[in-house]
Amino acid sequence: MRQPTVRLVWMGRVPYAELLALQERWLRRLQRLQAEPGTEALSDTEAGALLLCEPAGPVYTAGLRGGLTPKEATRLRALGAEVRATGRGGLATFHGPGQLLCHPVLDLRRLGLRLRTHVAALEACAVRLCERQGLQGARARPPPYTGVWLGERKICAIGVRCGRHITSHGQALNCSTDLSWFEHIVPCGLVGTGVTSLSKELQRHVTVDEVIPPFLEAFKETYKCTLNSEDSPK
Repeated sequence: MRQPTVRLVWMGRVPYAELLALQERWLRRLQRLQAEPGTEALSDTEAGALLLCEPAGPVYTAGLRGGLTPKEATRLRALGAEVRATGRGGLATFHGPGQLLCHPVLDLRRLGLRLRTHVAALEACAVRLCERQGLQGARARPPPYTGVWLGERKICAIGVRCGRHITSHGQALNCSTDLSWFEHIVPCGLVGTGVTSLSKELQRHVTVDEVIPPFLEAFKETYKCTLNSEDSPK
C-alpha cells in the first residue's frame, strides 16, 4: 500500500500574513475538492500540504478562546509587534524570528487520523526533533498543557483548527527566538509556567535552517507519509 503524500512548502522568512494567506488558499482547495470531487487534479494518495516558515517580525496571536483584551492588544502593538486574531484553538502566544512555524493543511481522512491523534502527532514530531538535537527530557503533557515541554518550560506551542476533517494552523518551535517577547503575555493562558528554546537549552545558537531537516524526518516518521517538495508557494 502506497504511503500518503504531502506537499512540502518552505516559505523562508516571511511576514506572518503571507503564511496565513497561503494557508487559506490550501484550505479552500481541499474544501473545494471535498465538496466537488473531480474538479481539480489531486492524486489518490495526496493528503494536503505542510507549510513551513520563519516569521519575519514579532506577532502576537489570539486563538478562538481569545486571550488578549483590546487594551492588551494596544499595549503589544506599542512594543512594535503585530497583533492578530486567529481561528486556531488556544489562547495568546507569540511568533517571531528564530521560530519554526509548521502549518499542516491536511485532509485527516487521507492519513487515517482523527483530530486528537493529529495533535498527538504534532507533539511527537517536536519531541523527536528535540531528541535528535540532544534534548532527551522533552515530553508532551495532557490538556490544558498541550505542546512540548522541558520540565515547566514550553519549547513548542501547538494550536490547530479542524473543520470537516481538514486541519490548519499547527505548531511553533522556539529555535533561537527572543524569549523576552513572551514576558508581555501569559503564554497560552498558563500561569506559573515558562518558555524556552533550543538555543537556550543547548547553550548554542540553533537556527531554523538547522532544524528543518531533522524536523522533516520526524514528520515523515510520525505521519507515515512521503513529502514532495514544491519550489514556490501556490
